[in-house]
Amino acid sequence: MRRAGLALWRSKAGLGSLQGQLLLQQQQNQTRSYARSVVLTEEEGQQRVVEASLTLVRELARLKADHVRKRGGSIATSCMLGVPLGHNSSFLQGPAFSPPRIREAIWCGSTNSTTETGKQLEDVRVLTDVGDVPIQEMRGCGIGDEVLMRTITDSVKLVMDEPPLRPLVLGGDHSISFPVVRGVSEFLGGPVDILHIDAHPDIYHAFEGKHYSHASPFARIMEGGHARRLIQVGLRSITQEQRDQAKKFGVEQHEMRNFDQHREKLQNLHLGEGVKGVYISIDVDCLDPAYAPGVSHIEPGGLSFRDVLNIVQTVKGDIVGCDVVEFNPQRDTVDGMTAMVAAKLVRELCAKMSK
Repeated sequence: MRRAGLALWRSKAGLGSLQGQLLLQQQQNQTRSYARSVVLTEEEGQQRVVEASLTLVRELARLKADHVRKRGGSIATSCMLGVPLGHNSSFLQGPAFSPPRIREAIWCGSTNSTTETGKQLEDVRVLTDVGDVPIQEMRGCGIGDEVLMRTITDSVKLVMDEPPLRPLVLGGDHSISFPVVRGVSEFLGGPVDILHIDAHPDIYHAFEGKHYSHASPFARIMEGGHARRLIQVGLRSITQEQRDQAKKFGVEQHEMRNFDQHREKLQNLHLGEGVKGVYISIDVDCLDPAYAPGVSHIEPGGLSFRDVLNIVQTVKGDIVGCDVVEFNPQRDTVDGMTAMVAAKLVRELCAKMSK
């Protein structure tokens, strides 16, 4: 009875006839053709991954900013954005693993959540977080540096597009400072002044053939007109090429061998006048390795932790963005000493930028 009914249905539908079979075959061919037509090219697939990454940052920034705005009373809120990029390092690539370790150290409970200037990190008007740009996932899809750098830039702009959020970026190697500063400058519509605290100038035109090397971000920044004034503090490993580059771009370099002579000046910096604000970039290896051994490039004879905080806490100007880079968890002590140092830098930068 059931078979008879099926046969009758096939007969009425014309599927039992040659014409019906041809029609069915045609429909199947069209379906296969459509399926083939929607197969993405590699470039299209990569673009979708980039768009998904930016969508995540956009929606998280919007959500976090809404929470801040509902509380009211905030002009600027520090917003952590992780950029776990380490492949542009010339030696070790461990900085790619640092954003989660810094976050863990910030909230580990071994210290309270109050900054030295009395701000409470648990207050969303002081500090919020939109997670990480998925660098490794994008690289796994074959996305190269040019697109990665633009994605970082666009992510920073999405954060800034949700006032009162301002980017506090967790590196990653120092190559990320170029796309971050570019994002800040493009969003604000003009150059910023930069306070760069580091053992190295990171201003090679290119290093080991890499245009986006972690040894070259400030060359890219200055070439692009994203900074008017660049002040570098803590330097103690400078090649002649980098001295020449600094002269070319009008960079103010303060070397550790002369630090004591310049201490008072560096603890009373006035920046940002006539430009869009001040950006602070701190490479953890600016510190003497006695304070921060967990870095890829250890350079003895560096700044004390208090020296760095004094410079940051006393700088005059509107802080519009900042980063902490080059912490390498793979070289840290067993008890995570450098993670705590990096976390403390983030906490105090947060306090400086939030208002």
